[in-house]
Amino acid sequence: MTAHYDARETREPAAREADLFSRLPEVLRAAVAAPAYAERLRGIDPAAVTSRAALAGLPVLRKSELPALHKATAPFGGFVAAPAGSFARLFTSPGPIFEPEGRQADPWRGARALFAAGFRPDDIVLNTFSYHLTPGGFIFDASARALGCAVIPAGPGNTEQQFELIEAYRPAGYSGTPDFLKILLDAAASSGRDVSSIKRALVSGAAFPPSLQAEIKARGIDAYQAFGTADLGLIAFETEAREGMVVNEDLILEIVKPGTGDPVASGDVGEIVVTSLDSHHPWIRLALGDLTAALPGPSKCGRTNMRIKGWMGRADQTTKVKGMFIRPEQIAEIGKRHSALGRLRLVVTRQDETDAMTLKAETATVNDALREEVAASLRAVTKLGGSVDLVGVGLLPNDGKVIADER
Repeated sequence: MTAHYDARETREPAAREADLFSRLPEVLRAAVAAPAYAERLRGIDPAAVTSRAALAGLPVLRKSELPALHKATAPFGGFVAAPAGSFARLFTSPGPIFEPEGRQADPWRGARALFAAGFRPDDIVLNTFSYHLTPGGFIFDASARALGCAVIPAGPGNTEQQFELIEAYRPAGYSGTPDFLKILLDAAASSGRDVSSIKRALVSGAAFPPSLQAEIKARGIDAYQAFGTADLGLIAFETEAREGMVVNEDLILEIVKPGTGDPVASGDVGEIVVTSLDSHHPWIRLALGDLTAALPGPSKCGRTNMRIKGWMGRADQTTKVKGMFIRPEQIAEIGKRHSALGRLRLVVTRQDETDAMTLKAETATVNDALREEVAASLRAVTKLGGSVDLVGVGLLPNDGKVIADER
């Protein structure tokens, strides 16, 4: 039995990088055929975008913008040149955000994640993600079938009927949320139903804390996590190394300072931005609003793609101070005005029954003149006054938090 889905997973990182960026210009040319991308990428020469530095110069598209854009220009906000009828299935997620499924094999790129979790051809998989309007159920259904598995399209809920299916078909695998897996196992134990055929699981869509991981493991199920979205499918997945998540093939993943498109320093926590190499439905620098950090080096499992720590919170830390919104991009603007500053964090508190804010800034140059200059920039950018606390380099937490609302 092979240890990897295919040889692409173990190629030299430089070869992968060269492949991704040799294909990117053609994807950009396909993207600008759509009116919304044509406007956003106006003046960009696709042939010149062949490196991460060049890609970082393109504007980000925030997922939080998509509902308004999709309402204004249905169904895809003007970001897809292909007609809706050229896709296989058409979904919607809350917002609404309209999501098409491609006609190619494994359109959501999930077969690799299932393989890494121990699923193999001819396995039977109980898929408990929802099959109604949103793409979750079909993402894992299509991925399992692309791997060669048979799928029980169970969806969530109705545990009694699920037990009948499990006892009849004896699935070896489960896909769904970790919460529903626990519900199934608890209900089976209390009612004397046999679900012992399930030996492995790929879970997503909810937190999977260590306590629940240990409980699922103690019940004889080897469960792995995957990170994905309804827009992009499976983005990264856990492997037997159990060291973060390996980024999927055919995606370019960047980690940027929240509220900006600027890459973070190596190892720093930042917002996930993804570019997909699908000319039929391209995503160019889609900022997901989720935080993570890159891990150094390749995985011990032998896969050589970039590794991330997994989901580490939300990047959208917008808050309201004295009736005015303060956004992460404003804090980033202050940093750009002062080259001596490193990591920044705006702390919002209450003092004497009124909002107060303190900008904490790392710097090797701690002096009153710089403090006064930064305080002036804080007022100019946010239109609100606040104090400035200059601290030494490396003293602020590396957690991606730009605004800490402690009220």
